[in-house]
Amino acid sequence: MKVRVDASLCTGHGRCYEIAPSVFRDDDHGHSYVDRADVPSQAEEKVRRAAKNCPEEAISIDDD
Repeated sequence: MKVRVDASLCTGHGRCYEIAPSVFRDDDHGHSYVDRADVPSQAEEKVRRAAKNCPEEAISIDDD
């Protein structure tokens, strides 16, 4: 699984990095980003939940 955050859509609600802090990070403005697009298998469920909880639908998931 790969994940990305569309920076042009993210407004910084922070739900993703609260749900999956091992994958999502926040910048100096509270906007989300990912360090690595490849998601560890143990974090996949949390990443899916984070994507579903994003109000702007800024998170994209690609199931390899």
